Amino acid sequence: MTSRLLTVGLLAGLGAGILVAGLQTVVTTPLILHAEVFEGAEEAAPAPHSHDAAPADAAAPAAMASEHHHDAEDWAPADGLERTGYTALATVATAIGFALMLVSVMVFSGTRPSVHTGLAWAAAAFAATGLAPALGLSPELPGMPAADLTARQLWWVATAAATAIGLWLLIKRPEAGLKVVGVALLVLPHVIGAPHLAGEEASAVPPELAARFAAASLTLHAILWALIGAFSGWLWQRLERRAPGLAPA
Repeated sequence: MTSRLLTVGLLAGLGAGILVAGLQTVVTTPLILHAEVFEGAEEAAPAPHSHDAAPADAAAPAAMASEHHHDAEDWAPADGLERTGYTALATVATAIGFALMLVSVMVFSGTRPSVHTGLAWAAAAFAATGLAPALGLSPELPGMPAADLTARQLWWVATAAATAIGLWLLIKRPEAGLKVVGVALLVLPHVIGAPHLAGEEASAVPPELAARFAAASLTLHAILWALIGAFSGWLWQRLERRAPGLAPA
């Protein structure tokens, strides 16, 4: 059982990740590169002159410190093939992790994986990890103002977990009281609210570009889960036919 679970998760995640990584190069990567042009233009814009500005020789140490800061920044892959490769690798690794989680939850909940059940569970997973968090934090392009990264990550994880548990209680549990708890869990993260900047801060990225990226990212997220669910169910059934005695209850 464990061997089959790992095999299905790895193969399904690998196949789905490769396909979605290919879609990313033609769907979302051009939008990211376009946004980085606006981000770079904003950073390169000269600061407004002031009559109280320090003399040039006094400003030199600050400029040197700024250059040193940029030199000390974390390493990042070079644009082009290297960057595309690392992005694809991250997508495949994420897909494998998602696939392993999906198959594990299906099997240990007593659900027999198939293409149909895989797609159904994948839809719930997309609701938990894609739709629900996007209601508070939509996918963001470089150059867009955003709240503290740690706070946003914590809210995303809490929202995904609360939505997953809430859906489980609504769909899998017959007790009316637990269904009420499920609804409360679905609503609670959005009542608390996602972390955002306190004041209005102008974005260098055009709103139309940001909207296109958010829609494209959610679409690819849905495609990723659909492929994971379908591949997982199909592979499980094929392996099950080879070793029918190991089928789950």
